[in-house]
Amino acid sequence: MIRILFYVLVVLTLGAGFAWLADRPGELSLIWQGSRIEMSLMVAATLLASLIAAILIVVWLVRVVWLSPHSISRYFRARKRDRGYQALSTGLIAAGAGDSVLARKMTARTHGLLSADREPLIHLLEAQTALIEGKYDDARKKFELMADDPETRELGLRGLYLEAKRLGANEAARQYAERAADKAPHLPWATLAALDYRSQTGQWDEAIRLLDQSRTAHVIERKEADRKKAVLLTARASEKLEADPKGARDDAQAALKLAEELVPAGLIAAKALFREDNLRKGAAILEKLWKQDPHPEVAKLYVRARSGDSATDRLKRANKLEALRPNNPVALAAVAEAALEARELPLARSKAEAAARMQPSESIFLLLADIEEADTNDDGRIRHWMNQALKSPRDPAWTADGVTAPEWLPVSPVSGRLDAFEWKQPVAQIAGPIEDGTPDAADEAIRSLPPVAIVHQRPEPQPERAAVSAVPVHVIEAAEKPEDVAVKTIAVPAPSESVIVPQTVKIEPQPAPAKTAQAKAVETVVEPFFGRPPDDPGVRDDGNKPLEKTTFRLF
Repeated sequence: MIRILFYVLVVLTLGAGFAWLADRPGELSLIWQGSRIEMSLMVAATLLASLIAAILIVVWLVRVVWLSPHSISRYFRARKRDRGYQALSTGLIAAGAGDSVLARKMTARTHGLLSADREPLIHLLEAQTALIEGKYDDARKKFELMADDPETRELGLRGLYLEAKRLGANEAARQYAERAADKAPHLPWATLAALDYRSQTGQWDEAIRLLDQSRTAHVIERKEADRKKAVLLTARASEKLEADPKGARDDAQAALKLAEELVPAGLIAAKALFREDNLRKGAAILEKLWKQDPHPEVAKLYVRARSGDSATDRLKRANKLEALRPNNPVALAAVAEAALEARELPLARSKAEAAARMQPSESIFLLLADIEEADTNDDGRIRHWMNQALKSPRDPAWTADGVTAPEWLPVSPVSGRLDAFEWKQPVAQIAGPIEDGTPDAADEAIRSLPPVAIVHQRPEPQPERAAVSAVPVHVIEAAEKPEDVAVKTIAVPAPSESVIVPQTVKIEPQPAPAKTAQAKAVETVVEPFFGRPPDDPGVRDDGNKPLEKTTFRLF
């Protein structure tokens, strides 16, 4: 473009010059070797310009003829180079597509057209071809050659790093990543890999310094860098908590400034403040986390912030959490657990059932079983809640790469990845289209709760029998004659309702032995709805003991 503008400028200059001469005519007289030559000034200028152009053309022709052998050889060399680059491009595409035959063919053609010393991409094509052919040793040797060349050092180190990861040689992979991070700190993969390895070995200070360098070089986005630094600060604070609570508090609070939703950082900061007897600031941190997203660990630490509190005081703190986030299943469960410890059983039952209706889970039904044991100690009802717990979804936990941990960890024990743990429901096996775990199933479980079985001993027969209770329970003795039929009415709860339905059972008399004058009726044992052990005195009677009667208390 610049050359074209130069030519245009020259033409315009010449045109302006000739126009200027045309406006100012004159005569030119030249005497050379006794001859006088006269012409106009315009003619003389035209002849001069033509002479210069002719000289330039002659020089160009001489130059072309003189340099023609070199030009011809350069043409063929350029044509050969173009063919080589075309083969190299086709080979790289074939290697990326997994076509080992075409990649190997293009590799051989590239070697014949290009020099490997001048084109380092040939080493890459050979390494990729060896990888797709399964010749990993050859590929590793090629990557080592590339790592020694300053022009291809980063590419070779990345290839060696990936090969070490594939073989499970973590120490070799760490060394390659560290070397790449030192030589080229602008590489994201090297920085992240070195960061993960330093985190796995607990080198929190080194990891934080590397992260700050990468953030300054704009290798990692600011949001991601802030999150990772918050995780590193939280991990360092966790190690300092026992020996240096003040340092742990500072690191945890710095982490919260970078990531306000990081629950582990808030828990460590609150624990450090509680150890310094600063309950107000610690509680304020937990309340802020609770308002963002209710977490069971936040509730547990908040309720038990002061070790000397009574169960009633812990219940008050749980009620305060519920007031901050009403109608939340986590808050309801926290209140139910605190009420159970305070022996406020009706409150505990109501809150736990409300939480089960909103979000059925394994822990909430186990809590209902504990409440049932403390309230009624009825085995049938306890088994009912435990059965619901077995069928309910698992509770959220700290999960990373398919494994769960009892507490938060900064690094995954499986992949070694930093900030891998998340608070979510663990991975479970797909069990098919079932309805368990839905709010409707929780309501059905609460409605189908069996009534409490209370066993009473049968009093001695009286001339006039009075009603034992409001529940219709009648026992009719067997007839003295064998041909009579004995009828026994007992109270049996309906399968889906907690009410008492009278049920009549006919008892056929057995034929009496020859030596016995009177026949005794053999009673058929009727098991309660939810079953009890056969030797339970509230289920069947003994022939040597008076007949027992069973009643049920309604809720």
